[in-house]
Amino acid sequence: MRLLALISVSILTAISVCADEPTKIEVKNKSSFKMDASSRNPFWPIGWKPAAKLSGGGGADQSGDIPTSAFVVSSITLDQGTHFAIINGKIMQEGQQVALVLGSQTYQIVLKKIEDGRVVLGRQDEEIVVPLRRK
Repeated sequence: MRLLALISVSILTAISVCADEPTKIEVKNKSSFKMDASSRNPFWPIGWKPAAKLSGGGGADQSGDIPTSAFVVSSITLDQGTHFAIINGKIMQEGQQVALVLGSQTYQIVLKKIEDGRVVLGRQDEEIVVPLRRK
C-alpha cells in the first residue's frame, strides 16, 4: 500500500514539474498577403468581374450619341415628394448618376426628371427622353 502511495505521489510531482515548463511552438510557414493592382480582390464573389474601368484621364469618354434603346424604363412610381423609376433593372431617384457602358465607351448619365410615362436623362448639355415601356 505504501509503495502504491509513493508511486502516485512521484507521478503527480513529475506531472506538476512538466506542467510548469511552457511548450514551445515552432512556426513552419508564416502566412502573408500582398495585393497588387493586377490580382483579384479576395472579397469579390468567385467568378465576378468588375465593371469596365474608365479610360482616359480619370474621366469617361463622352463622345457620340446614346440611343434611347440603351435604356429600358420598366416602372415609374410617383408619390408625394418622392419619385422612383426602374431603369435597366436598377431603382433610381431624380438627381442620381449612373455609368452606362456601351461597347468600350462609358457615359455618365444623370436622371433629371421622372414624369408620368417617361423619364428625362441628362448627359453634358443634352437631354434624353425615354418613355415607359409597357408590355
